[in-house]
Amino acid sequence: MRIELLVVGKTRQDYLAAGIDDYRQRLRPYCPLSVKVVKEKRGRLPDNARLREEGEKLISLMPKGALLVVLDPGGRQLSSEELALDIGRWRDTGKQLVAFVIGGPLGLSAEVRRRADLTISLSRMTFTHEMARLLFLEQLYRAFTILAGSKYHK
Repeated sequence: MRIELLVVGKTRQDYLAAGIDDYRQRLRPYCPLSVKVVKEKRGRLPDNARLREEGEKLISLMPKGALLVVLDPGGRQLSSEELALDIGRWRDTGKQLVAFVIGGPLGLSAEVRRRADLTISLSRMTFTHEMARLLFLEQLYRAFTILAGSKYHK
């Protein structure tokens, strides 16, 4: 099973970029992972127009036939074990590709959220979109180590 992570905006903080790279490397034995970055819209556009443009770009990058999982504060909260069970079920039922989407500072457009097969939340707390990437990749790694019976989760 391949995983694509679609995100809005570059990771600007070096310490977050280093953490993200670390978990990308750790995930290599478990799954092929690619990260696609949509340029964050800045400037004089109103927020709703910026959000719509970012959403259109995200939609254009969504792989055909992928299971689409959106990270959104209003989504279902999962434990690490529940995420592992979902990933294991997707893998075991032959799902070839899972795409996870993390928005930018404005979140995700309604159209992107509508296209989701599943919407999950990292927490009821608020994180920067850059921190959300790192936290999510750590949880993804944790899920795969749970499935593999590794000691990482303990």
